[in-house]
Amino acid sequence: MNDILKLSVCRLSELLGKKEISSSEITAAYLERINKTDGKVGAFLSINKDNAEKAAADSDKRRADGKPLSALDGIPCAVKDNICTKGVTTTCASVMLKNFVPPYNATVVDKLENSGIFSLGKLNLDEFAMGSTTENSAFKITHNPRDLSRIPGGSSGGSAAAVAALETPFALGSDTGGSIRQPAAFCGVVGMKPTYGTVSRYGLVAFASSLDQIGPLTSDVKDNALVLQAIAGHDPKDATSSKKACSDFTSMLEEGAAKLRIGVPTEFFGDGISEEVKSGVLGAAEIYRRAGAELVEVSMPSLKYALPAYYVISSAEASSNLARFDGVRYGYRTSKQTDDIDSLYLNSRSEGFGKEVKRRIMLGTFALSSGYYDAYYKKALKVRTVILEEFRKIFEKCDVIIAPVAPSVAYKIGEKTENPLEMYMGDIYTVPVNIAGIPAISLPCGKTKSGLPIGMQLIGNHFSEALLYRAAYAFERESGISGRTFATV
Repeated sequence: MNDILKLSVCRLSELLGKKEISSSEITAAYLERINKTDGKVGAFLSINKDNAEKAAADSDKRRADGKPLSALDGIPCAVKDNICTKGVTTTCASVMLKNFVPPYNATVVDKLENSGIFSLGKLNLDEFAMGSTTENSAFKITHNPRDLSRIPGGSSGGSAAAVAALETPFALGSDTGGSIRQPAAFCGVVGMKPTYGTVSRYGLVAFASSLDQIGPLTSDVKDNALVLQAIAGHDPKDATSSKKACSDFTSMLEEGAAKLRIGVPTEFFGDGISEEVKSGVLGAAEIYRRAGAELVEVSMPSLKYALPAYYVISSAEASSNLARFDGVRYGYRTSKQTDDIDSLYLNSRSEGFGKEVKRRIMLGTFALSSGYYDAYYKKALKVRTVILEEFRKIFEKCDVIIAPVAPSVAYKIGEKTENPLEMYMGDIYTVPVNIAGIPAISLPCGKTKSGLPIGMQLIGNHFSEALLYRAAYAFERESGISGRTFATV
């Protein structure tokens, strides 16, 4: 069973194709692992044991009949609990939705099921994806499998932790301001935030609609490319879904780093970054140089404005999106006796939402209010345009950008819960990507003296995922570092 857990998605696919392993065996191994380790890690909010076992048996029958749905037919996964799953509770880790059972699947879930891939269960997150630590869940705190005393990152902390703890071959997360890349970095796995519109958002419970994007978390780069291939594509149900044809994300994997122009942005290595993270990422840049890539110094002066602009835009959109959860149309309703509709709204939302969600709703409502709209929201949109233009100019000089994912490695649980501003500062290197709608991939590039993963991100121009996978895969081969490099529980 333990040997199965060490196999990549790619290798599992090969063995299933040769009928040297069955989907039922794979599923049993992962369910056993979840039962053994998740009491310590806390990655899962719910486990779909019966559904998974039935889906595995169905997959084995299809393969026996010579009719697999895809090369990945029979491989299990796990899904962040803000992605709708028909007939299975989708809570967004909030009291507000603790009993919500969607009557439909998100498009990404349909795409997985149409490929023969099925879910082992739903994964923990910061409530409504608002947070960077997965401490803001209404139900449990997720622990980092590399060091159980530390956070796994957020908001997709459950997704990253489940992959790192070998509880699932891969997971889906969502990234609004770094929520795939930062937990991937903290847990030492690979996480891709695709170009906005590459993956359908239909069925993703909205946080900030112009920033949210679903993406995969895996143990290595090739697995990540295979999973993104399975979930990407235009969706008529999503008005923001791109009609641009998706390329084969594995098509450039073997081309190596030679002749790549890799931008090194000065501002990403300034004050506030830990020396171990800085050394790890710059060391990765040197590995690229030795492999034949050209390092190009670039500048992004607007980086200092990206974080405040992001929190104004995302909070404003959250205020609008979460207005529907009022105890009448959607979500938790207070059990207190109320005399009027205003009291019903007030008590339902006060009891149903956690502290961080309330904080962002209030910030967003303020930014959109009369007299402050121009001063905050409109100005943030202008900063968005400036950031887009700066990225455009940078990509005239280079093919991809290398940068840290976060200023530090994973910190202790509870260390920053009383200082949200300090926690927000940890998003400074990830939010520009979401503001610009461009893709970025996080992958491990080393470890600290204490053995904690150090993550770097590679940032590309719009729809350059295949190029990013090429660059990431080249580093993985040259360095020998992947998500399987680090010790786990």
